[in-house]
Amino acid sequence: MAQNFAHGNYSHTQQKARNSGGGSRTPRDRARRTLSQNFLVDSHAVDLMIKAARPHGLILEPGAGEGALTTVLAAVEGVEVVGYEIDPLLAAKLRARTGLKIIKGDFTLVKPPREPFAVVGNIPYSITSKIVDWCLRAPSMTSATLLTQLEYARKRSGDFGRWSLVTVESWPWFHWELLGRVGRESFRPVPAVDSGILRIERRPEPLLADGRAWRELVELGFTGVGGSLRASLRTRYQGVDGALARAGVARDTVVGYVHPDQWITVYRELHR
Repeated sequence: MAQNFAHGNYSHTQQKARNSGGGSRTPRDRARRTLSQNFLVDSHAVDLMIKAARPHGLILEPGAGEGALTTVLAAVEGVEVVGYEIDPLLAAKLRARTGLKIIKGDFTLVKPPREPFAVVGNIPYSITSKIVDWCLRAPSMTSATLLTQLEYARKRSGDFGRWSLVTVESWPWFHWELLGRVGRESFRPVPAVDSGILRIERRPEPLLADGRAWRELVELGFTGVGGSLRASLRTRYQGVDGALARAGVARDTVVGYVHPDQWITVYRELHR
């Protein structure tokens, strides 16, 4: 289950956000909604992000917005922040106000740095998958701490008790975890759903060496042929029953309920 850092005064903080007018919408708020912009107005939520991110070194921040997270990141000793903001007005204002490096443009089109870096951001819901894909493809990215729709974060971290193709396929290289929840009242304009703090951390050493063979196995398993992982894998591999037994996976288990660590065991057994 997710670790929730928001004990104690979190409900009080949420109530303050409500009382400060977080539920009302101005014309500018409606414009922000069009651009899928939901800005943090809750300092406690920012603190939760900083605690989850453990920032150091070079940090790229997609969707810098009005800078609520940017300025706090920049204040951490040893951190260099580069913000990205697609809204030219917001980018110019934040750059002028803070003196930080704020780049106007689409983060998903940026070439990743060669040096090690982390990604930390309250990202637009509408391009969550694109940003996550960018992060997973960046060779020097050490971690990504992202504020996403809660449902997305729960699906990717296995918090529903089910596991997605994206998570399982990247598991030998990345660990996924849900590190907290942030209520919708912490944003302006107020979105329809709560958010989750999703952390994707690169492993010091990959769990497997052959990425191609791993992806072939996982993608076949997720085809859903026959309604179970066993039925799908038996179309191409021998010794499936023994591999599943050693991984502790019942013969009729639906693919989404197989833990990524069990996948690793199955792979190793089938590629001995």
